[in-house]
Amino acid sequence: MTRKHPRPEVSRRKFLAGVAVAGAASAVTPPAASAATTAGTASAPPRRPSALPPTMRVAVAETATPKELPRIGGVPGSDFMVDVIKTLDIKYLPSNPASSFRAIHESLINYGGNKMPEFLTCAHEESAVGMAHGYFKVAGKPLMTLCHGTVGLQHAAMAVYNAWCDRVPVIIVGGNDLDAAHRPPGVPTIHSAQDINALVRDFTKWDDTPVSLQHFAQSFVRAYKIAMTPPYGPVAISLDAGLQQEPMRNGEKLYIPRYVPTSPPQGDTGAVKEAARLLANAQNPVIVADRAARSENGVRLLVELAEILQAQVIDQGGRMNFPNTHYLRRPPTAVGNADVILGLELTDFWATVNAYIDNGEHGLGINTSRIKPETKLISINASELLTKANYQDFQRFQSVDVSMAADAEATLPALIEAVKAAIPADRKAAIEKRGEAARKAFAEAHERTKQAAALAWDASPVSTARLVMETWAQIKDLDWSLVASSGNVSNWPRRLWPMQKYYHWLGASGGYGVGYGAPASVGAALANRDLGRFSVSIQSDGDLMYAPGVLWTAARHKIPLLAVMHNNRGYHQEVMHVQRLSNFRNRVASLGGDMGPIGTSIENPDIEYHKLAESMGWWAKGPIKDPAQLAAVIKEAVAVVKSGQPALVNVWTQPR
Repeated sequence: MTRKHPRPEVSRRKFLAGVAVAGAASAVTPPAASAATTAGTASAPPRRPSALPPTMRVAVAETATPKELPRIGGVPGSDFMVDVIKTLDIKYLPSNPASSFRAIHESLINYGGNKMPEFLTCAHEESAVGMAHGYFKVAGKPLMTLCHGTVGLQHAAMAVYNAWCDRVPVIIVGGNDLDAAHRPPGVPTIHSAQDINALVRDFTKWDDTPVSLQHFAQSFVRAYKIAMTPPYGPVAISLDAGLQQEPMRNGEKLYIPRYVPTSPPQGDTGAVKEAARLLANAQNPVIVADRAARSENGVRLLVELAEILQAQVIDQGGRMNFPNTHYLRRPPTAVGNADVILGLELTDFWATVNAYIDNGEHGLGINTSRIKPETKLISINASELLTKANYQDFQRFQSVDVSMAADAEATLPALIEAVKAAIPADRKAAIEKRGEAARKAFAEAHERTKQAAALAWDASPVSTARLVMETWAQIKDLDWSLVASSGNVSNWPRRLWPMQKYYHWLGASGGYGVGYGAPASVGAALANRDLGRFSVSIQSDGDLMYAPGVLWTAARHKIPLLAVMHNNRGYHQEVMHVQRLSNFRNRVASLGGDMGPIGTSIENPDIEYHKLAESMGWWAKGPIKDPAQLAAVIKEAVAVVKSGQPALVNVWTQPR
């Protein structure tokens, strides 16, 4: 018998089943194709198809000219919405595209010309809000984002909570299909809700659901105004798809309300005078600031107040409140000798003056005081105007002697004048002497910090101090901005980099939600790009893996950023938690073959972050394990960023 070429066995039943599924017309091979197949059988057997060929109907739908769609008469409602948005000079709109806001999306890019705002394509809603978060902390102006109904807002929720805790304005517009009689069935209905804003209402400052175009105009301007009134915070608007898509009614007279900023709340005159009296007569006044400075002027005002009093200043780092090169800068322990403490926009006044020791005798924490019993406490904090009940970001209750529910930066000018008037003539010499002692103590503390940074300088994996200082050596002559430091690198940047300008340090996430660092650094780098500054971030490994798609957004929109990886291959905070509990319970932490307890390590396999960044359009190198190689690679990366591209250096580091 003649030997047959091997080919797949197809029974008559399987063949007929294929015809039934794919259609008879597509199951029959055209003559030309059949001839070609016959000619090629001598060289290669036919392959089993991975998918059935398309039916004739599918083929026509995919290749034929589509039928003319019915035109919408009149001016689309979403065009008017774009007119409203443009009056507020919102420069960018980071967002992940979706159907529930397709109408306003189309209006923004075609009617609005994709300018003011410019649509920035994001791979995740959390990244979009995170970018807006970081952008504001550089630019001082909010961005808006569009979210898709229930699922989009759920994705965004963590970043919204960070913005809430960090007192940052973000305008979130969520697409929604309200009318059940007209919305499409299936997925669009699953993604709709009666009240999508309920998802984030507990951690937004205000929200609304406009039911008309005029309502939208009022709501959007109001949302912007509320978000930009200290204490700042995110706001949300639910935007019905039908309202976006329907044309404006003939003869409808619409107007756009004029935006007038609200003056920030200032401290009561009597309270300011009492605070000034206490500070002026104090033997050892201490100022503690968290988010006190909203601008460069806020930093200047705080320096002026501190120098008038020669008061020690503790900067808790919610913003760059006080230069770390100033001789009055002190560590948190300085509260111990204070007789008067002025707290400015403190997230947690209780923890400022009290200590909490984890795992006491019965497995519960122990509370102890950090201050003397007679110490007077003064608080200026606008967040008291924002407190809600559910989420506990307001921290423990702390009784104080003078309490002002007011914006600290807005209150400082009046407080400065009141302190000048309150200082007795016979106190000025003592105040000056206090300053001389502070200069000496500052110099000694700075020298101790440098000595601590030199420990394990040549270690491999690289010490966090060397990671930070090798980076500093390459950017120190640039107009730099540390846009994020998402990993715990023992606070070396704020301890050793000379931070004197407001944008040198932007603070942390606010809500301590992992996944903030990468998106916020890209958003802040976007603002710095427009201002001509150099952006650098210390990027931790676990944080980047929450939403790595933001790397693509940075490359796509040409946002220059130097990301230096703090790649310690673990969730190190959780490593310590499990180790501490194991020790407390007289057990050995199970490592499971990794460097840390099971469930806390990011290794085996090790993530190649440089390859991840390269795949999304970044220049990248690594992993760097030898500290001697760091300087040359970071120098190369800096040159890339200066040319207008993002760059990532993957460095294997010590845990913290």
